[in-house]
Amino acid sequence: MNLYFNYQFNSTMINKCIFFFLFAFAMNCCFAQDKKIDSLKQQLTVVKQDTSRVNVLINLCILYRSAYPDSCLMTAEQALNLARKINFTGGELRAINWLGLANRDRGNYPQAFSLALKGLRLAKKHQSPYDIAEFHHLLGTCYTDFKDYKNAILNLQTAQKIEEKAKLALNSLNDLSYAYTLNNQLDSASFYAALSYQNKLNLKSDFALFTPLRNLGRIQMLLGNYDKALDYYWKSYEVVNKQSNNVSGYKAYIYNLVGEVYLKMNKIDSCIFYAEESLISNKALFQLGIRKIESYNLLVEAYKQKKDFKQAFENLELSNAAGEKLYGASNTQAIQTLLAQDQEQQKQSEIEKIAYQSQLKQFALLIGLGITLFIGFILYRNSKKEKKAKTVLENTLTELKSTQTQLIQSEKMASLGELTAGIAHEIQNPLNFVNNFSEVNTELIEELELEAGKGNLEEIKLIAKDIKENEQKINHHGKRADSIVKGMLQHSRSGSGVKEPTDINALADEYLRLAYHGLKAKDKSFNANMKTDFDPQIGTINMVPQDIGRVLLNMVNNAFYAVHEKQKEASHGFEPAVWLQTKRAGDKVEISVRDNGNGIPEKIKEKIFQPFFTTKPTGQGTGLGLSLGYDIVKAHGGEIKIITKEGEGSEFIILLPVV
Repeated sequence: MNLYFNYQFNSTMINKCIFFFLFAFAMNCCFAQDKKIDSLKQQLTVVKQDTSRVNVLINLCILYRSAYPDSCLMTAEQALNLARKINFTGGELRAINWLGLANRDRGNYPQAFSLALKGLRLAKKHQSPYDIAEFHHLLGTCYTDFKDYKNAILNLQTAQKIEEKAKLALNSLNDLSYAYTLNNQLDSASFYAALSYQNKLNLKSDFALFTPLRNLGRIQMLLGNYDKALDYYWKSYEVVNKQSNNVSGYKAYIYNLVGEVYLKMNKIDSCIFYAEESLISNKALFQLGIRKIESYNLLVEAYKQKKDFKQAFENLELSNAAGEKLYGASNTQAIQTLLAQDQEQQKQSEIEKIAYQSQLKQFALLIGLGITLFIGFILYRNSKKEKKAKTVLENTLTELKSTQTQLIQSEKMASLGELTAGIAHEIQNPLNFVNNFSEVNTELIEELELEAGKGNLEEIKLIAKDIKENEQKINHHGKRADSIVKGMLQHSRSGSGVKEPTDINALADEYLRLAYHGLKAKDKSFNANMKTDFDPQIGTINMVPQDIGRVLLNMVNNAFYAVHEKQKEASHGFEPAVWLQTKRAGDKVEISVRDNGNGIPEKIKEKIFQPFFTTKPTGQGTGLGLSLGYDIVKAHGGEIKIITKEGEGSEFIILLPVV
């Protein structure tokens, strides 16, 4: 034990020495960057109110970004206002891009999305390939931050193709590789990471190698090659350390990645050390909240393994608070509305474009028809050419009718469109079990202190045993809640789990009680009868239990919500109830969730599986639950049926094949 203590002490001291040396080096880099900033500020005192001043302001944004995010935002706004004032389109596009990057860094994603979409429209209007690629790149990184990897990859692929075609610097390869990595598409991630590394190597810029090295390290970590991963991470750290710019944000990122590898290697103290150093770097110089969430989550897992549940819970609360700030309902709803408006605007623009083209074609056809009629009239007067004139006129009229029919069909097709926006949505964390047992332990500890004062050793042993059992329950329910939440947040990865034989009756019972206790924890006055009827002959069926579990959780939550709302409105004679039934139906298993709530109106019945459609008040639901559930059940080869009667209740029936 003494040998272990000495090893841990020496390892920690070495880590701290390395960190203080690198911190001193970083301070020298800060001074170098401040000199560059002072030089640009000096230029602003003499440069005129023209394009040169816009360019100087944008260069200041670049230096401000990682160290002074507020100054970056303010300077980008100044550049944008001046560019618009002097009608400098190139400067306006660059300023919008940097303003979007600054808002993304500060966690203002609705504004970042808005600026990226506005900039993209302006870049397309002026046919600027460089700026079109830049704004697709910005949209791709924003989607990546929101864990919408499908849209992230689409935008980054678009940016990469434009850059390659226009022979621009291939800036999107890094983030494209990163998005594929997070989406667990490691073959594609490796391909683009290697391509990016070779491309940046040709630039002969050490700092350009930071992101490719980071991506290659993350891929190796996911493949389980931890030593190779650390080697790549420290190489990326070395290229950052050589820079004169303030790069603490990049270092904070590397600290988190290194900490994650040490967690995988079960080197818990090293993991905690680097996660805490990342938080220090974030607090001092970098404002991007995603890094903070990563650090807190690392500390949660590390302290859980050390059995220090108090520290784990404190860091979990910090992680949830940071996550709420970035991914909360207000941000999600604002982005959802923004994307829907942009989709509608694009649709309207396309309709107007087609209508304008239709008018031009009709005008041209009318002119052609007039000319044809004139020629026909001349030919008519000429008896020798009368037959030819008649033939030409008939052919022209036939062509005109055909063209008019095609135009009508084109307009009909242009009017068809469906708004789709897939933004990751938040789910309430069902940790009421942990809270309850924690409260009981607090009371038991008070009793323990009292009995210790009395010297009652036997009672102390009994209380200590109860505390130990409660801690085991806290650990069990905490892990269960963690796995449920992680599974439910994988909207973009639905169907990616591994199928396994699952006891559907046990799964259904677990999620029924989880949903009930979750609602009960939020509203102590709520009560409802839970009635189950499980077919014992079903046995196990092959499925992804996490995916089917979140479908059941969403449906049961909706059922409890429906009866709760009716309970608020109804008289005292109403008894809220939810029924959960399983049974074998031929070669399928039927899972039924029924309630005696208000039911679903017939006019909206067809819409409930549409993404973002919800009948709940703003802030109480995102409208993604049933849409996600429909996709999950469909991916399992099943289907969902609805039986509902307004005023009497609803029944959702899940049919899954027995494989």
